[in-house]
Amino acid sequence: MQNHAYSRLGSLGGGATVPSQPSSPRRAWGRKASVKGGGSARAGAGGGAGAVWRAARVVLAALLRRQGVFLFAPLLYVAAMLLYMGSISLDSVPRVISRPAPGSMYRSPQLYDRLRADMDADNATDALATVWRHAYKGGIWRPCISNNTNGLPESNGYIYVEANGGLNQQRTSICNAVAVAGFLNATLIIPNFHYHSIWRDPSKFSDIYDEDRFVHRLQNDIRVVDKVPEFIMERFGHNLSNVFNFKIKAWSPIQFYEDVVLPKLIEERFIRISPFANRLSFDAPPAVQRLRCLANFEALKFSKPITTLSNTLVSRMREKSSENSGKYVAVHLRFEEDMVAFSCCVFDGGDNEKKELDAARERGWRGKFTRPGRVIRPGAIRMNGKCPLSPLEVGLMLRAMGFSNNTAIYLASGRIYKAEKNMAPLLEMFPLLQTKETLALDEELAPFMNFSSRMAAIDYSVCVHSEVFVTTQGGNFPHFLIGHRRYLYGGHSKTIKPDKRRLAILFDNPRIGWKSLKRQLINMRTHSDAKGIEMKRANESIYTFPCPDCLCRSNKSEHSKSIQAR
Repeated sequence: MQNHAYSRLGSLGGGATVPSQPSSPRRAWGRKASVKGGGSARAGAGGGAGAVWRAARVVLAALLRRQGVFLFAPLLYVAAMLLYMGSISLDSVPRVISRPAPGSMYRSPQLYDRLRADMDADNATDALATVWRHAYKGGIWRPCISNNTNGLPESNGYIYVEANGGLNQQRTSICNAVAVAGFLNATLIIPNFHYHSIWRDPSKFSDIYDEDRFVHRLQNDIRVVDKVPEFIMERFGHNLSNVFNFKIKAWSPIQFYEDVVLPKLIEERFIRISPFANRLSFDAPPAVQRLRCLANFEALKFSKPITTLSNTLVSRMREKSSENSGKYVAVHLRFEEDMVAFSCCVFDGGDNEKKELDAARERGWRGKFTRPGRVIRPGAIRMNGKCPLSPLEVGLMLRAMGFSNNTAIYLASGRIYKAEKNMAPLLEMFPLLQTKETLALDEELAPFMNFSSRMAAIDYSVCVHSEVFVTTQGGNFPHFLIGHRRYLYGGHSKTIKPDKRRLAILFDNPRIGWKSLKRQLINMRTHSDAKGIEMKRANESIYTFPCPDCLCRSNKSEHSKSIQAR
């Protein structure tokens, strides 16, 4: 068949007339155009120009015949653009000026210099008199009262935990340990505080908390002892390292403890859990939440030395704020060198600041910020509200919120980065500002000076009793303090938690006036007032949002029977 077909094609090519396929209109147009174009070119052009025109006409006709114009048109366009751009002098191209995004730069010092005169002239209003207008309406707040009057069931064994971290991370561990021990019908050994190279505080439980009160307040709910009985320790050769240690994942549900930890506790009669920070989920049954609240708000009270000095400082703060009926504002300021370095934010220190903070980052977190592939964008960090507020920014914010310069301020903080320079504008705006170092006598503060957790406990106590608490950065300190204030003040946290993203934009605005800034920050203060009475939501910390309904409600007796049955 193939040979026959080929022979037929050959005979046709030798002279036979074969009807052709109808040509497409585009191809026909191309041929007609080429004929007409050729005549006009010959008639009206000659020399080199005619040759260029004929060449272009031939190329175009060829592309049209093959429908290849759709492939080559983009290339022709790019070539024409390059030819055009090459004919323009670069000197005549307008320069594009790149402006930083709003809120990405630290321009607060310039703003302060520009608005200071208007600020000083506007000192008539005092926000302390009108700061809180909302009242909590979510329920009745009562102390955590134990309903267990039938005695405790037989213990399933002893639990030993190591509380790591700073003051409030240790506090989390203690409260969670109480909840777990109560849920498992276990005896809790007074938690041990793990010494950390960052905090460098060797304090024991009794150095920070009133141990007797802790044991007594929990006696109707769980057994608490200060050491393991001798006959138990003999089984392990008096060596804690021989005791089975659970490595529990962070935020584990309470059911994990019942399913996994309880059988081993019953078998061994003594177990360890180390480390124990954040090892219990926020979402837990009412019986567990009640034990957490009982431990945090009722059982844990600071030791007598800390309480005595704290009460003295509160009294002195109230004396210094006598013009405002003893009301004062407490500010938790996180502007220590390690916090500024860790944030990776840029302030106004130039090259010297960069060298100092790079060195601090390398000392504290060797290699963390310099590993390959890590990109740090200080402008984006500031725009996202992640930069710590400087002392100057705190002063600007509070003055714009309506607090006059005769407001007494208590500053809870560590050692401020470049304190002499950075604290000067805040002291200009609030000359009655105090710290524990300025309020206490040297001999009063001396026993606490080398213990970071005890110093933090003093700050915590003075902040609890302030009329207004201002948090400037996240962390365990403000989270616990906000919850404690809700518990003490009928459900209202009386806390200003600023919108730092909004602040970054306002403080970076070169055209904003004092009245406009003040109007927007008073709105921010009002928003904090409304947020202060919010109810607890799912998966929120019970330490920040203590729930009135769960404080006095407990299914402990029924749960204890089910644990005993196992």
